[in-house]
Amino acid sequence: MSDALLDAVLGGVDVVDLGRQLRVGMPQSPNHPQFWHTLPRRHGDMVRADGGSAANDMITTGTHVGTHIDALAHVSHDGEMFGGVDAMAAGVGGKYDELGVHTIAPMMRRGVLLDVPAVLGVDVCEGGYEITVADLESAAEHAGVEVGEGDVVLIRSGWGSLFADGAPYVGGPSGVPGIGEAGAQWLAERRVHAAGADTIAFERLAPGGGHALLPAHRVLLVESGIYIIEALDLEQLAARRRYEFTFVLIPLNIYGATGSPVRPLAVTSA
Repeated sequence: MSDALLDAVLGGVDVVDLGRQLRVGMPQSPNHPQFWHTLPRRHGDMVRADGGSAANDMITTGTHVGTHIDALAHVSHDGEMFGGVDAMAAGVGGKYDELGVHTIAPMMRRGVLLDVPAVLGVDVCEGGYEITVADLESAAEHAGVEVGEGDVVLIRSGWGSLFADGAPYVGGPSGVPGIGEAGAQWLAERRVHAAGADTIAFERLAPGGGHALLPAHRVLLVESGIYIIEALDLEQLAARRRYEFTFVLIPLNIYGATGSPVRPLAVTSA
């Protein structure tokens, strides 16, 4: 029996990689352990009798480094996580059984790109700029899409173009553009499945303010059960004007973890 999805794949698909390459020294939030990669064994360290040799690797990393997804266990407010789960009690034993990243099902959903700089007439939103509800609605109109229930909404600020610069991407003194509480409420009202951005913390960071206040995380993760994806590479997607696509994301199945590195894909017919 023919499968429609397989037929579409065999007919040809175009894939845009939305994930950042994991490299030692890449920019990241100072609140999380850094990514580290080393080679415990290199070619020639051990050579078999037939002349063969093998190299191997070891990595250590925080789960919120590089392109990654926040599980619902990542944030609490007034001692509670999503669904009223007691945050302190849930962490006993060193893992989050109920809301850990292992509870996030593999995603294959409608994805929508909201390209905010395109409607503001700029290349990159300024540091500390709050992306407003009006900006989101204008970007949706520009894209010719309507954000609906179950969608994955990706918000481009253009800040991702600074990723290779390191510290400017982290944006300590300058702040980082992103939505605020109002923008998060707008997404929650549309009952999206997940929301992502091309910045280090998804939402607006005030100049010099760091991660002191994260109201969008509270609205989405704690109050609404909506996953957050951070540090996406949205430049190629925007350049191709791909505003609607099949979004594919599979977190690492780490039991009880608060997040996971991911390599999301935007897939369309070729």
